[in-house]
Amino acid sequence: MRFWCDKKFLPQAEKTIKSAFGKKVKISSIHSGKFRRYHHLNLFQHLMIPSIVFGNLVDIFKNIFGVFKAFYKLILWRPDVMFCKGGFVCVPAGLAAWVLRIPIVIHDSDAHPGLANRILSRFAQRIATGAPLEFYNYPKEISQYVGIPILENFKKYSAEERKQFKKDIGVKPDKPLVVVTGGGLGAARLNNAIVSQIVELSSFAQIILISGAGQFEELKNKTIKSPSNFQLYGFISQDMWKYLAAADLVVARAGATSNLELAALAKPTILVPNGRLTGGHQLKNAQVYKKSNAVEIVSDDEIEHSPDILSSKIKEILSDRLRMERLSQEFSKFAKPHAASDMADIILSFKK
Repeated sequence: MRFWCDKKFLPQAEKTIKSAFGKKVKISSIHSGKFRRYHHLNLFQHLMIPSIVFGNLVDIFKNIFGVFKAFYKLILWRPDVMFCKGGFVCVPAGLAAWVLRIPIVIHDSDAHPGLANRILSRFAQRIATGAPLEFYNYPKEISQYVGIPILENFKKYSAEERKQFKKDIGVKPDKPLVVVTGGGLGAARLNNAIVSQIVELSSFAQIILISGAGQFEELKNKTIKSPSNFQLYGFISQDMWKYLAAADLVVARAGATSNLELAALAKPTILVPNGRLTGGHQLKNAQVYKKSNAVEIVSDDEIEHSPDILSSKIKEILSDRLRMERLSQEFSKFAKPHAASDMADIILSFKK
């Protein structure tokens, strides 16, 4: 088995994969570049920003070089199948595999396919998706809805188990707990909305805000005199699942993997999608679940202009037990506990 990634990701990949698999998986980089386009900018605005125009031109040549490098490596190795997860490094690698008639399997986590997967879907033998097939334009005859592989700890827990988790993380087991997270990099507008309303929020719930490392020190200074039932973390590297499992309600971005982790936990959730990301994929991810009344949605623009909207929504949901149960039940229907094995079966079906 080989793992290929972009050069920038190589140190992180080596650390993560080697800790899990040792020397069983060889890791190397492939030159690649992304096509910069942003959901909140129109075509004219893209063309007027030199960093975008120049960056895209440079990355075209990186991709061309990457195709030749991947082609050379594949001739030497000749794998049975290539699995592409959707990053821009997959384009040169996938095109080289297609030229050499090596079967391609792709997986798309987001409800809105990224550009790399849209390109490679034309050459793929099998396509796996993280959301139901109705949200994709992929050929149905080669596509399968498998979900997204997640850790086994993400599953539904009993009320007693969740009380114990609350004790484990240092909060009161008999009071409502709201966990707010903007993902690994944090989310400034979400963080600011919570901090600005922390006195009101703390009057009816315990609050854990996972801010991301970038804004942690700033928020720490702002919340020195915050109520005792508020906890601030920059990042939680271990047992993040336990914090989410302990929560009565979660407020989060709409990343594809975190969505399905929360669905597996059957967790009542308010999604605050980042509408400025490329392709608006978080907006589309959120709509998958909103369409089934499985989550509540509050927009970035709303909380930026009126932070109290989010605190009011949190209070409204926590005070309605039937609504909490409905959100839990509907969200849990999207859980795919066998996603990893189903994905592995698809890949291994090409083993010679």
